[in-house]
Formats: sequence, structure tokens, C-alpha cells
Amino acid sequence: MDFNDSPQEAAFRKEVRAWIDSNAPTYLKPHLERSGFGNTNTGEYNSLEEAKKWQRKKADAGWACLAWPKEYGGRGASPIERVIWDQEEGIYGRLSGAFIIGHGMCGPTMMAYASEEQKQHYLPKLASGEEIWCQLFSEPHGGSDLAGLRTRAERDGDDWVINGQKIWTSGAQHSDYGILITRTDPAVAKHKGLTMFFLDMRSPGVDIRPIRQANGQSEFNEVYFDNVRIPDAQRLGEVGDGWRVSLTTLMNERLAIGGGIATGYPDLKELVEALPLGDGVALENPAVRSKLADWHCKAMGLKNTASRLITALSKGETPGPEASIGKLVAGGMMQDIAKFAIDLQGLGGALTDPAVAEGSARFQAMLLRSPAVRIEGGTDQILRNIIGERVLGLPEDMRADKGIPFNQIPTGGSR
Repeated sequence: MDFNDSPQEAAFRKEVRAWIDSNAPTYLKPHLERSGFGNTNTGEYNSLEEAKKWQRKKADAGWACLAWPKEYGGRGASPIERVIWDQEEGIYGRLSGAFIIGHGMCGPTMMAYASEEQKQHYLPKLASGEEIWCQLFSEPHGGSDLAGLRTRAERDGDDWVINGQKIWTSGAQHSDYGILITRTDPAVAKHKGLTMFFLDMRSPGVDIRPIRQANGQSEFNEVYFDNVRIPDAQRLGEVGDGWRVSLTTLMNERLAIGGGIATGYPDLKELVEALPLGDGVALENPAVRSKLADWHCKAMGLKNTASRLITALSKGETPGPEASIGKLVAGGMMQDIAKFAIDLQGLGGALTDPAVAEGSARFQAMLLRSPAVRIEGGTDQILRNIIGERVLGLPEDMRADKGIPFNQIPTGGSR
């Protein structure tokens, strides 16, 4: 691995830094620094409006979706230049949460399968933040088995009629469009009867219901489809080829979120350096130091794994399934650190008011949000299978339903 910028990369980093120093919304910095995990704090300013303003400013200056082609609203930059931008944007990158799914997952899928006319119409608005997209994949009955989905799409002339339900759809309540995977043929094996579409989230028959979470937020949603009509022109890929299309989305999802998950380690280090515990600060306690050393090793492992990914990007290589490692390790680490930090605070760990709680209640926010981190974008079990089979070359996990038509798979409920 090469940890140093090339001369060209160093020059690009200098250009990025100068633009951010001159244009960043510095009035938001104190609020963003106090943001709890899963909640972008912009103080008295509306977080979605501020996110769109920052994205618009980046787009006008050619800094939006750097790796996208210029004709689609990007910059045509190299993958390593995109990494450098993310590093330099720093705390202001927290304003990009509303666009992660659209930019990191929906956009690449549209680029791969939409018509040229559609790409030129939809992608620039997605890149600039004018429009927000979501990903309609997970279902209540399917769990982590995406291919077990039951949302139906039936052909009716030049349209498809959609009926069913999606769940845990991040940002659906703010989205203008979404990509949707459906079942179009239940008489074939479950991976073969799927078809992908994109749709207007304001279409008649689309019902979005935010889910109230334990942390008080409503990032996730249930989405119901009641005879929703989608033109066949908005189909992505061939009929019955939706699984292959979805893999494009999922590979980009691992890459988009795998290296961006907070672990809580820097926050914990800051906490134990100041938190009173017994006869001194927590950092002086041998048990605390032992835990901190363990997590430091994991944090360095994640950093070096990310550096390996960055090196691959710098060489023009495409990262593979090893991108799953970052999410698997970081998700569990964040949950463990949050529990430990709250235990250290004693009764004060029950406080959730950032104004009075130690560490501005960041660990309380992490703990309440962390179970979702270990589920969204692939559960720990799914990621272990991916790493085992595709990275380590272990035998494929056994599937009792392999090759069986979907409508013949035994189920406890209706199909």
C-alpha cells in the first residue's frame, strides 16, 4: 500500500482544500460537530434545506458526484480523486446523508441500465441534490433474503401494475424517485423471476409511512404499492433479469457505506481522557486502557483496509467483495464501544440531553442507532457469507430452496 499522494493527487488535494475553505458553510460547523450518530444537527437551520444548498453549491462548481461523467452532472474525476474529496470535505460531508443512496446506489444503477435520454434527464438533477432518490428493496417477509421478495409487477399493455410492500426504505419520505425490484414471474426459481424499475414516488397508489425509531428519528419507512402503474419504459434491464441488475446496486452499496461507518473510537478516546473515574481520569484505569488498546488495533486495521481500497482505486482497479469487511467490523465495534462508554458514565449514562450528558450524548445516540447499522446494507451474517465465499473461497452456503420455483417454496403465509 502507498499512503502518500502522487504529485497529481497532492495538487488536486490542494485545489479541493482551497475551494472548501472559501465556500464551506462554516456557520454550521459548531452544530455539525455536535451531531449525534444518525442525526445531522444544523441547529436552527433546516437540515434538508442546508444539505440541498451545499450540494447545489458543489454542483455549480463541478464538485458533485466527482466520478460521474460530466454529461450526467459529475466531474469525470478518478476514483482516488473522489476519495480525496471525501477526506477534505470532512465534517461538511455530514450534510450529504440525504444523497448517499441516490448518489452511491441508484445513480450507478441508472447509468448501467437506463436509456441515454433517461440518464441525461434524471442524473444531473440527482447529482445536484435537486432531486432525492431511494432504494425500494427490503420486504417484511424476506428479511435478509432479497430474492424472497413478494411485491408483484404484472404487465398491462405498455404499463406494469405494482402491488406489495417494502420496508426499511431510508429517506423515502423525502424522495422524488426510487428504484424498485419486483417479482414478475413466480413460476421460476426465486432469483430468476425478478424485474427492476424506477418510479416517481408521487405516483398514485404509493403510500409512504415513516417508522418511529428508538432514537426518536424516522429515517426508515414502510412503502405500500396499491395498483401503482409504471411505464415499461422505466424498466431497468430485461424482464426477469432483476437479480443481476440488483447486484449492480448492492455492489455499489457495499462500497458507498462500507468505509463511511463511524466506529466511535475517536469519541471514546476523547471521553476517557477527561471522564473522572475513581482516583483519576478513566484513561488511567488499566481495564479501560486494555479495552482502548483492543479497539485501537481494530481501528488501525480498518484504516489500513481502507488504505488498501484507496490504493486499488488509485491504480484504476475496481474493489471487490472485500469492501464488506469495513461494514462488518465497524458496525459491531460501534455498538460495543457505545455500550462500554455508557457503562463508564454510570448513572449519567441514562442522560440523553447533549447539553448535560458526557460526550454530548454521542454514545447514547450511537447505541440507539447501532442495531440498524448491523442490519442495513446487509446483516452481519450476510456479510460473513460474502467474505467467506467470495474473499476466502469457502464453500457456498447451502440453500434448501435452490432451483425451486418461487410459488412452490413452502411458506407460513400467503405469497
